[in-house]
Amino acid sequence: MTKVLYSVTGGGFTFWCPGCEEHHEINTSSTVQWEFNGDLEKPTFSPSYLVWQDPNPKADPKFDKDGKFRNGFRCHSFIRDGKIQYLDDCTHKLAGQTVDMIREPEL
Repeated sequence: MTKVLYSVTGGGFTFWCPGCEEHHEINTSSTVQWEFNGDLEKPTFSPSYLVWQDPNPKADPKFDKDGKFRNGFRCHSFIRDGKIQYLDDCTHKLAGQTVDMIREPEL
């Protein structure tokens, strides 16, 4: 297997989010902590993970269920057994889908 999590200074991990096409960070050392199974190849975090940015130029109106432009960007998921389960309230193209976690793609 391939490591899909990377440790960050201060306690936590980053992972590549193919929906947002950027890294997200999960802090496992603050007062708001996620439970983590300790597996860098097939991680599980609990509870769900939410990234919300408002406003963000990455907001994609064509995936808004009401056909309206969203001013903010939202990525909401569960990370379980090395898979990212994107929830329907995501504003990117992978909303409602489950994908394997991967290393950051080579540019």
